[in-house]
Amino acid sequence: MKIHRSALAAALLAALATQAAHAAITVHDDDGRPVTLQKPAQRVIAMAPHVTEMLFAAGGGDKIVGVVSYSDYPEAAKKIQHIGDNRNIDLERVASLKPDLIVIWMHGASERQIDTLRQLGIPLFHSEPKKLADIPDNLQRMGKLLGTEAVAEKAAAELRGKLAALTTQYAQRPPVRVFYQVWDKPLYTLAGGHIINDVMRVCGGENIFAALKTTAPVVDVEGVLREDPEAVFATAEKNYGGVDLWRPYKNMKAVKNNNLFTIESSLVNRSGPRLIQGAAMICERLETARQNRKN
Repeated sequence: MKIHRSALAAALLAALATQAAHAAITVHDDDGRPVTLQKPAQRVIAMAPHVTEMLFAAGGGDKIVGVVSYSDYPEAAKKIQHIGDNRNIDLERVASLKPDLIVIWMHGASERQIDTLRQLGIPLFHSEPKKLADIPDNLQRMGKLLGTEAVAEKAAAELRGKLAALTTQYAQRPPVRVFYQVWDKPLYTLAGGHIINDVMRVCGGENIFAALKTTAPVVDVEGVLREDPEAVFATAEKNYGGVDLWRPYKNMKAVKNNNLFTIESSLVNRSGPRLIQGAAMICERLETARQNRKN
């Protein structure tokens, strides 16, 4: 009788394990939409560089079969097949790769191509972190879809630790008014709805154009000069004027105090795991700006 019960228990456990292995996976994306897979994704397309970085960090780099232009980190990402850029994708190539999950990013030129992707019937997960704390959350949800929860949870915990340390270090520091320059022709910036605004908040910076409603508004030199920021940030790019645009304006606080800062673009222009590293660099530069008040 004992043997019979043991065999029955073993069979029941095996059945439960099999059922669990085939249980559907459901997470909610950044639109709040449920994304359901019948099993962990094995063939994934990443529709933005930050998505590629996120998938690698979540332990799913070997599952990525297609990426878009500028998906160059980590090094292994450079070897993955390209399916287009943020404006145009090759839908035939996407279909030929037979993905079981596409991680998308919404931007000004993407709405039509995303609608087309939806028609393919492939599950879509929209990744759009709005705050630094959203990055580890994104990473964990991707890990669940990939079946790599252990790796993703460890990476997410490390990111949360770094973010908590930054927040603690800079929470009480005196504010610094900042102009964040994305490009110079046209001159445009990022407003309060963008994740870079949260970076500034964590570091004790105040975005001079946070109140503008457009996420990436075009501004003019005169408007920046009227606001007279104490620090200016720009990213390092080829064929781009960057902070040099402001050097002739000697009466501007950021120029007078030598607070014109350049940051590596891939660390701050992507809402992926390395943005927390980029945030630490911005925090350090803002601390330099505070010290320059004493000189």
